[in-house]
Amino acid sequence: MKLDLEFSSKAATAIVGVIAVVAFFVPVNGYAQNVEHVDRRSKAVSKLPASADKFAVKVDPFALNSSYEQNRLLQTYPKVDLVQAKPLKVAQVEALATKSKPNMQDTMKPKTKPTPQAPDLWRNVLVNYTNKNIDGLVVFDYAGLNASPENMVALTKYIDELAAQKPSGFERNEAMAYWANLYNALTVRIVAENYPVKSIRKIKSGFFPGPWKKKLVEVEGEKLSLDNIEHDIMRPTFKTPLVHYMVNCASIGCPDLKETPWSAETLEQDLETAARDFINSPRGVTTDRGRLQVSSIYNWFQEDFGDSEAGVIQHLQEYADEEVAAKLLGRKNIDKFDYDWGINAPE
Repeated sequence: MKLDLEFSSKAATAIVGVIAVVAFFVPVNGYAQNVEHVDRRSKAVSKLPASADKFAVKVDPFALNSSYEQNRLLQTYPKVDLVQAKPLKVAQVEALATKSKPNMQDTMKPKTKPTPQAPDLWRNVLVNYTNKNIDGLVVFDYAGLNASPENMVALTKYIDELAAQKPSGFERNEAMAYWANLYNALTVRIVAENYPVKSIRKIKSGFFPGPWKKKLVEVEGEKLSLDNIEHDIMRPTFKTPLVHYMVNCASIGCPDLKETPWSAETLEQDLETAARDFINSPRGVTTDRGRLQVSSIYNWFQEDFGDSEAGVIQHLQEYADEEVAAKLLGRKNIDKFDYDWGINAPE
């Protein structure tokens, strides 16, 4: 790997003694008259114009033949990152030729640690196709996505990028965000591929209603279904009922599809927001003639919510606003569970 360092001509003599000679230069009146580097492997030659007031030295890491030399180089130029520095861009080289003085920190700034996801493709899909209807439900334009081969390809590319990663090595919040984004992207894609459908349950896995048992992706050598991701990975690994507010099953009765990708950096606040939004909507909690009705999610997965109706009510109270808290006050039992399997698409 070749790494680029940019130095003023005054710094040249300092570094020559530190590294093996990898560049030829002749400073004239404070300028680099000739700057040239030959990559020993590719034999490529790069030059800067003679008028440049700074010059680029391409450093072959193999020329630093001892840790002592590497340490001396880093002590002299502590902001240089020998691992992450990249070749100067054309625009930066042109700036040097016109004697401009680009910000050294900006030019040499090391890359930040890459996130375990590449969310831009997913973010673009969400921005283009999600919207809130008059009831406050986040709906997804599956018809629009289905009609856009370009965005369908982008979605598949995003899924492939996630599948190529190794979430087993991620920190907890990174892993939670990773699996939720993968689940939601897979769900959106399979519904869009089969659209129009009135319910995701119409997309079958063999004899089973819904696509949840189909093997849709391979991660770290294991073929996974949506059920595998939710019930075999997320729920037992993270052991929090808040997982249920992260995954969206393309249905009106489900917690909203998040309109931006899940991110480790904002996960805690986003989880609280998602729980509050769902619980304080009629899809989460409502009353009908004094009877308490809550989402069937709290029945299907009651074990995640205290394993009793009392535990469910306690969970709901934790995130309830004043209106919903009043409906829950003094309740010990739930009268009805309900869920709308209609597709969460615009009418």
